[in-house]
Amino acid sequence: MKKSLIFLILIIFIISTLSYIAIFGMNIGGISVPNVKESLDLGLDLNGGIYVILEAQTDKTGDELDRIMQQTKSIILQRVDGLGVSEPNVVIEGNNRIRVELAGISDPQQAIELIGKTAQLEFLDPNGNVVLTGQNIIDAKVVYKEDVLTGNKPVVSIEMDKEGSAIFYELTNELSALPSQSDKTVYIVLDDKIISAPTVIEPIQDGRPIIDGDFSFEEANNLATLIRAGALPVSMEELQTSIIGPSLGLEALDKSIIAAGFAMFFIFLFMIIIYRVPGFVSSLGLILYTLIVLYFMIFINAKLTLPGIAGLVLSIGMAVDANVVIFERIKEEIISGKSIRVSIKTGFDRALRSILDSNVTTLIAGIILYVFGIGPIKGFGITLTIGIIASMLTAVFFTKFVLRIMADITGNKNPWLYGVKEAKR
Repeated sequence: MKKSLIFLILIIFIISTLSYIAIFGMNIGGISVPNVKESLDLGLDLNGGIYVILEAQTDKTGDELDRIMQQTKSIILQRVDGLGVSEPNVVIEGNNRIRVELAGISDPQQAIELIGKTAQLEFLDPNGNVVLTGQNIIDAKVVYKEDVLTGNKPVVSIEMDKEGSAIFYELTNELSALPSQSDKTVYIVLDDKIISAPTVIEPIQDGRPIIDGDFSFEEANNLATLIRAGALPVSMEELQTSIIGPSLGLEALDKSIIAAGFAMFFIFLFMIIIYRVPGFVSSLGLILYTLIVLYFMIFINAKLTLPGIAGLVLSIGMAVDANVVIFERIKEEIISGKSIRVSIKTGFDRALRSILDSNVTTLIAGIILYVFGIGPIKGFGITLTIGIIASMLTAVFFTKFVLRIMADITGNKNPWLYGVKEAKR
């Protein structure tokens, strides 16, 4: 009994410590652990940001349309990656639409302008003739160039394919020999708008021109992103754009946390009143379950969304349901006259199949929602899936282990402590 009591105290201490760290964080001896709210990667509806829905303007159908949409999705992903956004969500909706979600972005208008540029990228000579298109661009990136006055400064380095290199050499060779500076300008145009107008100084033979100017790193990076991913295989029309403020999302998160806290409190109260000792054990298991889900989401960098919180609360309900099934089985065994320890073992064995069947079906649904869902549906699917797995682990292993400890502490007697009014003699 003494050993079991020490185990119980240790379990309560560990769960209490982890719960404190999850809520308030920890800072001991220079080691800082942020709380869960600060560590979680929040989705668009909680962290703020933008989402844009684009529609392809094409008559193509079937496999050809699929190829165009996949190519367009890849290029848009490349564009938003250039913004430095963590885990942008770019998905194809239906046959000809693309949904772009960017959470936590600091300048939504800049992102909208960048995503919305859907025309072909073109390089024009001083007379306005198209000499190159984005199809000739292999890469464009920011590099640093040493400057006598300012030190290292960001410039844009472009890499062209073989055909583009040959054409560009002829153009730069011709322009560099002209006397007037205005006659040496190459215009880089996107959406009928000049995004850069560098002046040719000398012939470029290797197909690797550098655009030099008074750039900040952000300006150079945006220009490189536009040049690198400027050519879409089809024109895209912006159907819908929404900007979500972070204050609105954080308010929703705070209210969701309060609602979840009240829900768990009343669940704990119900379980303890109805099942007494098993109810107390299940409350410990639910706290551990919640910690497992939240920390695992932090570990895999999963985004938490409002539907994700709903999925978390639903999986808590599934975990409670598993405990109810187990505890009712245990009560039946105690009423039939078996000892508490034997009733716990038999009750778990008899309830296990029912728990696995119900949870596996829900798990399949959660996986399907995550794999095939988009936006909020995907967030719901990931928390539901993680929650179901965690609930099975805590219900089957943790709850059973702690209940055996409680049976030793209570002397394997007093059925009332396990929700049974009277057992057979």
